[in-house]
Amino acid sequence: MSGQDPTSPPVRLARRLRELRRSGLGRRLTQEQLGQLLGGAEPLSAPLISSWERDNGPTVPPESRVRAYARVFATRRSLEAGILEEDDLSDEEKDHLYELESELVRLRSEAVGAEAEPSTGAEAAEPPIGRAVGYGTWHFEDQRPVVIVASELPTDERPEYADPSSPDYVELFRYADLDSMVEAYGHIRAANPQNNRVRFRRASALTRDDFASHLVLLGGVDWNPVTRDLLRRLDLPIRQVSADDRAQNGYFEVVEGDQRRRFRPKVSTDQGAAELVEDVAMFYRGPSPLNRRRTVTICNAMFGRGTLGAVRALTDAWFRDRNEDYLAERFGGAEEFLLLIRVPVFAGNTLTPDWTLEENRLYEWSRTAGQAS
Repeated sequence: MSGQDPTSPPVRLARRLRELRRSGLGRRLTQEQLGQLLGGAEPLSAPLISSWERDNGPTVPPESRVRAYARVFATRRSLEAGILEEDDLSDEEKDHLYELESELVRLRSEAVGAEAEPSTGAEAAEPPIGRAVGYGTWHFEDQRPVVIVASELPTDERPEYADPSSPDYVELFRYADLDSMVEAYGHIRAANPQNNRVRFRRASALTRDDFASHLVLLGGVDWNPVTRDLLRRLDLPIRQVSADDRAQNGYFEVVEGDQRRRFRPKVSTDQGAAELVEDVAMFYRGPSPLNRRRTVTICNAMFGRGTLGAVRALTDAWFRDRNEDYLAERFGGAEEFLLLIRVPVFAGNTLTPDWTLEENRLYEWSRTAGQAS
């Protein structure tokens, strides 16, 4: 295909790169100036930049370079001081960065006539930038109401400010799994910007209309009765068994024919005090038994750490794209599916599980529409 054809993918990429240099963020850069920003200590030459921008037979730049373009034009501050680290960007600047990089990587993929090539070497060391969030598991295409049902702390475990009679009463102090709730709510709102009916509820505060909505259940069978009751209705080959001492006696049990397998969290007592090393979590998505036109998503675990890991698997910008791609490849034709996963805890931090790694997937199951249980 001629490089002069304005509809050809290489020319579309070249023109977008040229447009960014000439008017991105309202400022025009010379090719020499852009080469300085892209190359840092080793500036790129103006002829090289020109070869990427020309209409007549443009050269397709490496993926690492189009990602660098996104970083340069993520914020005006990058035009002044050079490329900034992602942690130094505001939330608005990060959103712009994610959207721009997604666009440029897609244009480059089209230009080379294939899917984006796997990163190697120096590219693999760069922080991955996610696709725009308006897709995937947390995007609800029908834009119907979404209700996040969070666990509620037992009365004897609530802080003082959870008492409605307190002058400093804060309703959120009644919730368990607050980290998971904030993470899920923020991402679902971002993934469904036109849907103003995303809300969270305590199980004890649910209404009839809430049960007819898309349901996102956070927390296990001990503190979230909605999770417990729906797991009984869903006819899944897995059950969660809780106990007073969840670290020793709580577990997930997988039942397949006559075989039963139990999966427990890992707790270290090397330093005397018990320390959670690895939780076991479940992620389920399928039609809601309370309204078949809506979905139910369950993120639960033996501890709150695992629930957070199950949520962040599809919200964390470092991992959500690869995990979404795995779901699409593995369960693309399924009406419902579940994964039982490891959620490691290291130095007090809950780490996001990478579902593409086999060792992180303890058990998988799916069912297609009309398939017998």
